[in-house]
Order: sequence, then C-alpha cells, then structure tokens
Amino acid sequence: MHNTTRPSPVRRAACAMLMAAAGLLSSAAGAQQFDARGIARTESVRHDFDGNREAIQVRVDFAPGASFPKHSHPGVEIAYVLSGTIEYDMNGKTFRLQAGESLYIPAGAAHSARNVSTGVTAELATYLVEKNKPIVVLEK
Repeated sequence: MHNTTRPSPVRRAACAMLMAAAGLLSSAAGAQQFDARGIARTESVRHDFDGNREAIQVRVDFAPGASFPKHSHPGVEIAYVLSGTIEYDMNGKTFRLQAGESLYIPAGAAHSARNVSTGVTAELATYLVEKNKPIVVLEK
C-alpha cells in the first residue's frame, strides 16, 4: 500500500536543507570572479594562531590555462587540489597534482602554479604565516 500522507515536518526541513545546500554548491562553483590572469581567490578562514602568526585558508580557482606567477609566502603553505590538475614549479622541480593530492611549500620558497586541465581547476591553500605581512609576495 502506498502512503499518500504529507511528509513529516522533519522530512520537509531535511529536504529544504538539502535543496538549499545544492543551490549554494552550484552557485559557488559558477560564481568565480577571475582577475586578468584568470585567477579567483576566496578567503574562507583567517584566525590568530599565536602571537606572531595567523592561519589562513583560501580557495584559489584557475581558469583553463591560467597560471599564477612565481611568488613566495611569509610562512608555510599546504596546497590541496580540489578539482582538475595543477602543475607547481618549485626549486627547479615540477610537481603535477590532481584532485585529492597536496603539496607542502616551505616558508619563503619561490613557486608558481598553473592549470593544466581543460576546465576550471581549484585548490585549497592553507597558510601559516607571519602576521601583518602580505600573504603573497611576487618575485621580481
């Protein structure tokens, strides 16, 4: 026998939450505001770590073929690839990472990154950096 009664309030609320989450995910995926290089940076966390450093997380989206020039940070970075494939150049070595892989970048290490996928690529960059200094220092 098929139940034709109305869904419970809990089921309706759960469905509404799932539909809202799906809408947020799809709008976030298409909401990148790329700069002239084809890079979009969205800071998600900035929090005091100790008296001298702060922890910062940034989602970095790369348009197809986009690259970020050689730069460094005043602290360490852990880059975790969320989607696509990114090539990092650091210390004369090339690292090709796909979704689900990560790279540890020591403080002050000059590196660059580029999207080698055909679509948009994204990474989650986690920094533990000195306070009151620029997060990104471009090489001259």
